[in-house]
Amino acid sequence: MVRGGWVYILDNKPRGVLYIGVTADVTRRIWQHRNGLGSAFVRKYGLDRLVRAEAYPTIEEAIAREKQLKNWTRQWKIELVESDNPGWEPIGSDPGSSPG
Repeated sequence: MVRGGWVYILDNKPRGVLYIGVTADVTRRIWQHRNGLGSAFVRKYGLDRLVRAEAYPTIEEAIAREKQLKNWTRQWKIELVESDNPGWEPIGSDPGSSPG
C-alpha cells in the first residue's frame, strides 16, 4: 500500500510565525498540534492556524517538498500562502476537502 503525504503551513496570525511540517495524516497531525501534542516550536509560538496544505501521492514526495520549502526565504513562503489564501484564512479541521 502506497501512502500519500501532506505538507502543511501553520501560523499564529496572518504573516506571523510560520511552521512547515509533513505528515501522512494531516487531519490527525493538525489535531495533535492544536492539542499540544505537536512539536515544541508549535507550542512555544501558539501556532494553531492551518493556512496551507499540499497533498502528494507519496510521503517521499511530501518530504522532498517540505525540505524545499524550509530552504525558501520567509518572503517566498508568505507569497506561497498568499497565492491561494490571500486573506490568511485558517483552513478548517479537514484540509483534505479544502483548496490548498
